[in-house]
Amino acid sequence: MNDKKVKIIDKIESKIDKNKQLKRQSLLETAFTLFTTKGIHKTSISDIVENAGVAKGTFYLYFKDKYDIRNKLIAYKSSAVFRQADAALRQTGIVDLEDKIIFLIDDIINQFVQDKTLMRFIAKNLSWGVFKSVLLESGADSDVDFYDIYHTVADGGTQYENPEVMVFMIIELVGSTCYSAILYNEPVGIEELKPYLFRTVKGIMETHRTGGDIIS
Repeated sequence: MNDKKVKIIDKIESKIDKNKQLKRQSLLETAFTLFTTKGIHKTSISDIVENAGVAKGTFYLYFKDKYDIRNKLIAYKSSAVFRQADAALRQTGIVDLEDKIIFLIDDIINQFVQDKTLMRFIAKNLSWGVFKSVLLESGADSDVDFYDIYHTVADGGTQYENPEVMVFMIIELVGSTCYSAILYNEPVGIEELKPYLFRTVKGIMETHRTGGDIIS
């Protein structure tokens, strides 16, 4: 096969891949709109494909059912939030790992303040089981950045005792406290809560640091 034919085939395959990505993204964005307006239980697969303008068969090329697209959507939206926070972090000169984590949390909180609908969706549907499945699948899913973030903590210069437990505690803490503070100003507004939250996150990391005072 000559070079000209190879280039033509590569161009065709690239166009096919791009179309697939666009269809998948359209399904995800449509599902997000419907899930956050009608609710997951009141949204059918027919609703999603009709609004996305694709055939129902196309849906099943990418997702098993509406709960699968919900889980993939959590990963897709959460990844975008993490990616934006990470891009902001890269513009700083922060070196210390704990300070990096605090910066990421602060940026993510600020994004949620700006988009409460997104926060409601992620906070309401992101369980530890979903998070772990996202971690396991992320090597094959370019939409997901959690795996690298997780191993930044797990394999960083500072070693931590059972980093999975530590990450779980931080996610649960940040998710639950920020949800109430952002939406209801309970127990205080989010800006007033931040110093206490960051201090607690650092305390969790300090407690789990290898050689530290691990609480049994």
